[in-house]
Amino acid sequence: MGGIADYSGSLVLQLSLKEATLAAIQLASDRRLQIVSLGAKENDRTPHFEMALDDLEEAGGPIDYQTAQKYFQENAATAWAAYAAGVFLVLMKERNFSFKNGARILIYSNVPEGKGVSSSAALEVAVMAAVTATYKIKVPPRELAILCQKVENLIVGAPCGIMDQITAVCGKAGQLLSLFCQPAILQEPVRIPENISFCGIDSGVRHSVSGADYTSVRVGAFMGYRIITELAGCGISAEKNSQQVCISDTKWSGYLTNITPSVYEHDFAAHLPEEIKGSYFIERYFGTTDHVTEIKPDIVYRVAKPTAHPIYEHFRVRTFAELLRNSKSPRPLEQLGELMYQSHAGYSACGLGSEGTDRLVELARELGPERGIYGAKITGGGSGGTVAIMGSADAYHSVEMIAAKYADETETRPHIFAGSSMGADDFGCLLLRNK
Repeated sequence: MGGIADYSGSLVLQLSLKEATLAAIQLASDRRLQIVSLGAKENDRTPHFEMALDDLEEAGGPIDYQTAQKYFQENAATAWAAYAAGVFLVLMKERNFSFKNGARILIYSNVPEGKGVSSSAALEVAVMAAVTATYKIKVPPRELAILCQKVENLIVGAPCGIMDQITAVCGKAGQLLSLFCQPAILQEPVRIPENISFCGIDSGVRHSVSGADYTSVRVGAFMGYRIITELAGCGISAEKNSQQVCISDTKWSGYLTNITPSVYEHDFAAHLPEEIKGSYFIERYFGTTDHVTEIKPDIVYRVAKPTAHPIYEHFRVRTFAELLRNSKSPRPLEQLGELMYQSHAGYSACGLGSEGTDRLVELARELGPERGIYGAKITGGGSGGTVAIMGSADAYHSVEMIAAKYADETETRPHIFAGSSMGADDFGCLLLRNK
């Protein structure tokens, strides 16, 4: 729960998967990086990538992030390497670390790509954990996740929030990680009651967090927040010829989700446009407070729905967490499920649905509580990927029924996600030495 509302400051609840990513690293005698991904060839990519660490440097220090982003995007077949090699540049820039030696890195992952289950975060975290352990760079767990987010935001160029990286680092097996994204406050994990189970079904519709749908919805949410702050009379400053604005906001501390649903409906909902063209918004409002997206003048952005979704989602997630702590009777299970269905509808209203994920949710509804299925929703950034399903403890057979019917209708073989494992911090690193 929470999903795309993380970049607006929502509470999110995440379950770490059983599937995992491994990064093995060996120091090199020269200053070159050699990276091999065992799964890259299966995805029509070159499995081997090599570069000199000198390519990440210029006179005076490390290259800037925009230059690095262009460097890795030059060859589509090896663009995946930005998730791994980008770790070195982030540590150079954010931790002032100087790498005297290069490295050979081997990557293996059974976290499926394009399924909305954070395969990119798993890759970044695995490599970052291996690199910091190998080079003896002490980085606390929360900061390690933030550094991984910088890899994805600034080098890969995907404007994701923080929840996936935090979960990959700090997740607890069999518990929901509770993260208050203002900007990244870890709370006590939420125990999953014995009478509840969570599974996921892959829709087969490929998802990408760097896709235009996700990015435009994020831009629309920040546009809405910018308009709201002006309606509320907050202090605003902006640099000339810049899309970045500074807002003096003592009411909501800079986060859209600190506006309650009732205040939003009473004071602001009627004043937000359904859509707005980028060029008009820039001329009228200068820009937004988001540092990882750029408003394209020629694009028409949805505003009202992407703004409303995080506000309502934050309320839903807080309610969801409280209900989980009191879920011994059947009634709270149905309420939990309804919150999931509402969250799914919010994604669709923003334009982040897909035919496949909608059908999986519909199949879950058709089985319903009578077959132990209480709720379902699209996960991650939407626009395809995986549907999370909440059921009773013995509902796995019903989940298999949903997947089987979907497979018959779509002629696909959907992967079922079941089970959970620890995050990278609990797992740790294994050091091997030749004798």
